[in-house]
Amino acid sequence: MDEPAGFNPPVGVVQRPEPGLRMVLAPNPSPMTFRGTNTYILGEGDVAVIDPGPDAPAHLQAILGALAPGERVSHILITHSHVDHSALAPALSRATGAPVLAFGDSSAGQRPEMARLAGLSGGEGVDRAFRPDATLADDEVLHGAGWSLTALWTPGHMANHLSFAWRDAVFTGDHVMGWATSMVSPPDGDLAAFMASLEKLVPRQDRVFYPAHGAPVTAPAARLAGLIAHRRSREAQILQALTHGPATPAELAARIYTDTAPALLPAAARNVLAHLIDLTERNLVGPDEILGSESRFSRR
Repeated sequence: MDEPAGFNPPVGVVQRPEPGLRMVLAPNPSPMTFRGTNTYILGEGDVAVIDPGPDAPAHLQAILGALAPGERVSHILITHSHVDHSALAPALSRATGAPVLAFGDSSAGQRPEMARLAGLSGGEGVDRAFRPDATLADDEVLHGAGWSLTALWTPGHMANHLSFAWRDAVFTGDHVMGWATSMVSPPDGDLAAFMASLEKLVPRQDRVFYPAHGAPVTAPAARLAGLIAHRRSREAQILQALTHGPATPAELAARIYTDTAPALLPAAARNVLAHLIDLTERNLVGPDEILGSESRFSRR
């Protein structure tokens, strides 16, 4: 993990990472969200809110309180529809009159291969009720008062995940963070898509990434390279572990994630399952029966 130890902003208090940008931390710290959700406010006058966060009345008031007199919210942008990102959007929209914009609802962008795996359980934190007022396409440009953003479709952590490019910065949601690697939990998470989305950002050579959890990533190229290498290393570990015989995702997670707290091993097993689905699609491994989270997988 590459998180600076000093990242611990006070909840609900406006931070100014750089000119033209504000951040307000939501009150939802957890092992999966780190200090909480970073809600970004872009621009001055007519502003965009990126990831309003969890449905917490205190956070709604903190966002509204971060606005200067006479300012208004013109856009509410959602990177993806997990409840720690999108659940506050309806209340913020009612309070401000701003439309909610996203790639689509919680099933938007899902590959047919993943949609067929709907019985895999998962679905941790998915905002099933989420419906944006309008959808954004990959590479669509949004213009505001003194700012513009380009929507980048970056599926993987979730199929409807968008990142937003602003000049030489990118708001990366849960796609790229410094404090941890992203959770990829099938069928909402898709490892093949996640890897392609990491590769998609490599040529951009951005100055900074602003994630939805944790501190800004100030060396994006190095972080992308590290995440790609990490996932390839995990794949190699899984294949090596399977040389000793068939195993379930949970068994593989216990063998591979040796430095992970026991309470987080179920999440690790979901990441392993994402790798196993990808390896199955590439005909490198296969389940002993219909593919599922309890299946035993073997090398081909």
